[in-house]
Amino acid sequence: MSEAIRQVHQMPDTDMTDRVLGHLSTAILLLDGGMAVLFSNQAAENLLLGSTKQMNQCALSDLLQNSTELEALVNAALTTDQVYTRRQMSLLLLSAAKDVTADVTVTPIIGAEQALVELIPMDRYLRIDRDAAINEHHEVTRQMVRGLAHEIKNPLGGIKGSAQLLERELPADDLKEFTDIIIKEADRLTALVDRMLGSNVIPEMAATNIHRVLERVAKLIELDSGKPLTVERDYDPSLPEVIADHELLMQALLNVTRNAMQVLDKVEDATIKLRTRIERQFTIIGNRHRAVLRIDIMDNGPGIDKDIQQHLFYPMISRRKGGTGLGLTFAQSIISQHHGMIEFESRPGETIFSIYIPLEQTQ
Repeated sequence: MSEAIRQVHQMPDTDMTDRVLGHLSTAILLLDGGMAVLFSNQAAENLLLGSTKQMNQCALSDLLQNSTELEALVNAALTTDQVYTRRQMSLLLLSAAKDVTADVTVTPIIGAEQALVELIPMDRYLRIDRDAAINEHHEVTRQMVRGLAHEIKNPLGGIKGSAQLLERELPADDLKEFTDIIIKEADRLTALVDRMLGSNVIPEMAATNIHRVLERVAKLIELDSGKPLTVERDYDPSLPEVIADHELLMQALLNVTRNAMQVLDKVEDATIKLRTRIERQFTIIGNRHRAVLRIDIMDNGPGIDKDIQQHLFYPMISRRKGGTGLGLTFAQSIISQHHGMIEFESRPGETIFSIYIPLEQTQ
């Protein structure tokens, strides 16, 4: 028997229990009948964003804003001595005003008036499924739009050509005003269709300093804004360069940031915050990456209407009066060319668009 195994066998039962539970990837809480936390493991700390010292002996209601549902489940388990399971329970953390979705299992400790609560976070798995669905819808929509755009461009070319021929045959110059309108409108519609088709430019990948890109975006936004606008920076100075097309990436970030600027038109103390971070062991559309650059673009605007959130990246969907609904579609297309993706969270007073780009891309 090895020395390590011998030492484990010689450990007191409580130390063994703490060591085993402490290394589980499942979040574990031990609660008494009064809903006080008697024990929490490392995974619970990570999930609930608190330390063991802070959580132990505190009430469940001190950890969760919506603790009532979980407390009812614990009470039911203690009353009936039965194991209860609830799928995809939403837990709203007090420490960060953040929602966590978890599968919950409550097991009563018979004779001890205590319950073992297992919390398996499902956010990552739900996000992977959602991202895959979004990517599939995005691809289907893109193919549909491309087909529709080509069908529109063909007659537009005929209309413009016919107007130009007609213009040459008109007897009076004042009549050319009408053919001029036809030609200009045909050109405008052609340009709109080209934007719907997206960029056909092959990205020129090179090592890019993301903070230089964001500074250019910030200055352009500050110049474009028709009202006082505060642009805050929260950059991680340790970030490495990302392999990207500098101009395309700037255009994508500018599209997202300009959207944020435009919805702040009637907001007092309008603020946009640009934040950079690294996410490790992150999955993008089924591919696991060791390190991912995350760029957050946050605004304190009214939020995105619920009825368009599921379709926000589709062409012609806009949350702004007079908008074309192509800016986010184009941005998503560019980020997809960088093997990344865009996600967002929105509620009144705060909208966050998060752009994820793998750091280990090949050039």
